Amino acid sequence: MAERRPSLMEPRIETLMSKVDSKFTLVTLAAMRAREINDYYNQLGEGLGRIVPPQVTSVSRKPLSIALEEISANKIVYERIEEPEEGADDASVEIVDSAPDASA
Repeated sequence: MAERRPSLMEPRIETLMSKVDSKFTLVTLAAMRAREINDYYNQLGEGLGRIVPPQVTSVSRKPLSIALEEISANKIVYERIEEPEEGADDASVEIVDSAPDASA
């Protein structure tokens, strides 16, 4: 009997939806991370090392599948950036530091 391979059903959509607030967030997050993974594999021979490698061990070679597995494993999370209200001055907007935490 052949070994069972992951399909579009792994990870389950229910698992993925529990990690985000909407389908649109899931699609955007997965697409952005898949592009990063693709860029990582494309720059491997150049020795640049600026892009974070895949965070999960996967049998899939497709960047989108790897990205979905990372989301399912809580390796990729998102932070919702709130839009400033109309009439609010610019001083009330906080800048979020996107640098990776050294303690991670």
